Amino acid sequence: MPTVLEHFESIAGRYDVLLCDVWGVVHNGVRPFAGACDALARFRKNGGAVVLITNAPRPGPHVIKQVGDVGVARDVFDDVASSGDVTQSVIRERKGQTVFHIGPERDLPIFTELDVALVAAEQADYVVCTGLFDDTKETPEDYAPLLARLKQRGLFMLCGNPDVVVSRGNDLIYCAGALADAYAAIGGEVFYAGKPHRPIYDMALAKAEQVRGRKPDHKRILAIGDSIRTDLIGANAAGLDFLFIRAGIHAEEFADPAVFARALAEAGAEPIAVMQELR
Repeated sequence: MPTVLEHFESIAGRYDVLLCDVWGVVHNGVRPFAGACDALARFRKNGGAVVLITNAPRPGPHVIKQVGDVGVARDVFDDVASSGDVTQSVIRERKGQTVFHIGPERDLPIFTELDVALVAAEQADYVVCTGLFDDTKETPEDYAPLLARLKQRGLFMLCGNPDVVVSRGNDLIYCAGALADAYAAIGGEVFYAGKPHRPIYDMALAKAEQVRGRKPDHKRILAIGDSIRTDLIGANAAGLDFLFIRAGIHAEEFADPAVFARALAEAGAEPIAVMQELR
């Protein structure tokens, strides 16, 4: 089993850059986690750089506003790399093609200033999925007929948020990754714009280099997150050390250390350390 830490300062000196997940680590969608915000702000005050790396399907500036609205102070981080940023880059590459959008209206900023027409599923060249239309009431099962129609047309799906679920307060809500996985399961073609896939890590590392004014030593970069599927596997694939936060989306599931150990073994990935919560 990885080392269990009480305080982040016991390993902070090993690193110059933190790539930190947002939901489940810095806030829960309703309120910020004071201990985590304090730890990140102290790391920056001591000369480190913090880039928030998130599967939020919105461009970085909108993520910055969103975390601010939740109550996360601006001195907690230097910059943001979001799956919304990666999604926009893919949309730009498909210039001139029409899009069917699956997701709530709050995600529409992803299309702002992009030369793209949003149309019905029957007229679209491809699909951009940023979430469920109503994640307070719907489940992925509700989308089976729609996904079947999209597959029949052979449409490519761009997934703007590979997370399957995320915490909102005390509730777990479904994200775009749940629909993308369901589409892939019936043979649909899917591109996942965020973690655990490499493009978002390349973007985050480039932003860290901009913040520090030089390319960071890969061995002195630590990723932090609460998901095995996206955060841990993504960091391991990118060759980064990883700190697992157990109080996030897996809080109840991993209360039993044996269950946690089995999940790590099944994933074939290992964090360098574990904390209940970042502090």
